[in-house]
Amino acid sequence: MAQFRLQGSKVLAVDLTGDAVKAKNGSMVAYDGQMAFKKMTGGGEGLRGMVTRRLTGEQMTVMEVQGHGTCFFADRASEINLVDLRGEKLYVESSNLLCTDAGLRTGTTFTGLRGGATGNGLFTTTVEGSGQAAIMSDGPAVVLRVSGQYPLSVDPGAYIAHTGNLQQHFQSGVNFRTLMGEGSGESFQIRFEGEGLVYVQPSERNTIGGDL
Repeated sequence: MAQFRLQGSKVLAVDLTGDAVKAKNGSMVAYDGQMAFKKMTGGGEGLRGMVTRRLTGEQMTVMEVQGHGTCFFADRASEINLVDLRGEKLYVESSNLLCTDAGLRTGTTFTGLRGGATGNGLFTTTVEGSGQAAIMSDGPAVVLRVSGQYPLSVDPGAYIAHTGNLQQHFQSGVNFRTLMGEGSGESFQIRFEGEGLVYVQPSERNTIGGDL
């Protein structure tokens, strides 16, 4: 199985011994040994996956990298976080997904209002199985634990990904005062309840709620 490790905080090194990984297209910055690159359409899930992604808007162009040696990946100097999956499902915005073990299954899931609030559409990408994945963040991400005793509210613009058995609820503070231009500045949040981990970046992408 491919071995993921960080080379600093902004470069992912993957050691390959004949196995393969799926990575964001064009994210290779260097390699040693022998590598073969194959562009894939629709996240490598075949025609069905391609159609699904086009319908959901979660269009992720990836490549398969196979070989012997070490391949290095990066994207616009983003911070990289490693996620070890052991039969779990990772929910991540496609723009934040850098690389996965080739054996992990990718798909999409409906996120409802949460997706609309993040500005990334109503669907998000899922990564499932056992293996490693690398996700990106704008600045060093923090991993916050959610438990039955401690639910968590997150700004939609700072949300990156989550794992575990979590329920999401969209919270809105929009009221008459908001419409009169006297908003709180934090009109929308995502509330997570259950058991799991949430990845949050120290930066906020532009969202619908960010202007209210």
